Amino acid sequence: MNWLYVFIGGGLGSVLRYAIGLTTPMFIKTSFPLATFISNTLACLLLAIIVYGVQKEPKADWLNHLLIIGFCGGFSTFSTFSNENMQLIQQGNWQMSMLNILISLMVGMGIIYAVASAKTN
Repeated sequence: MNWLYVFIGGGLGSVLRYAIGLTTPMFIKTSFPLATFISNTLACLLLAIIVYGVQKEPKADWLNHLLIIGFCGGFSTFSTFSNENMQLIQQGNWQMSMLNILISLMVGMGIIYAVASAKTN
């Protein structure tokens, strides 16, 4: 049954990522891969809240499969992140690629660290 939860969560996360990819360029024109950054950042925030959030009792196994593995896995995207950085480098825009890599890692890990730290304090 866990496969079904991963399937449903992954599908929902992927559809939301796709929607962000379609709508972000309508509002902001930039060579920075903003839609992927937004999706990955929100996925980190959701994961941190689920894993380190205020809930005291253990989370149901099905909820972990639905939200953490499925939804966050489908919503975030390392492959697109890597491909967009390679495209930036191939276009001669290696500075934007390095900026994207640094900002994405710092923000994503920073969110998880901040939520985890708030939980332990």
